[in-house]
Amino acid sequence: MKKEINLEIELNQVIGSKFSLSSKKDRKGLITYWCNLDNASDIKKVAIILNRIGGRLITVTASKLKDDSKEIVYHFDLHGACCNIILNIDDNKVDSITPILKTADWTERELKELYDIEIIGHPNPKRLFLDETIAEGVMNNYIPLSEAMNGSSSQTLWEKVITATSEEN
Repeated sequence: MKKEINLEIELNQVIGSKFSLSSKKDRKGLITYWCNLDNASDIKKVAIILNRIGGRLITVTASKLKDDSKEIVYHFDLHGACCNIILNIDDNKVDSITPILKTADWTERELKELYDIEIIGHPNPKRLFLDETIAEGVMNNYIPLSEAMNGSSSQTLWEKVITATSEEN
């Protein structure tokens, strides 16, 4: 039996109205929450709420936006529902939630290592994967695969394959 939770009430009690929340239920009854925080520093308060009501952190993802700010999404499992907490950061800094949720340790260290996002208050900020000689924020210098493999490059590749195949016959 799934635990009934009103996430909007829980968030309102702690951070007021400084967020937007939407949810969607799929045909199998799975609920996905999307929560945009107006203030990135509220992530610690949200982590406390989600920890208290039995949520667990699955992973954290980041992306660089067109204006050079970054978007961080914390993906939680909340009693079978997926809860995504979205932060936009301009100053390349975010508070660590590892002291609240130990499962954030590696993913926060990845954010630092790959995207050069400063994780304030992380209990173990040392590198996780990359050699010390590789500059932090290495992902900031590469084009995401999704952009590299857009429709036009796929179409060009497909045309080359068709041309090469027809020449062989």
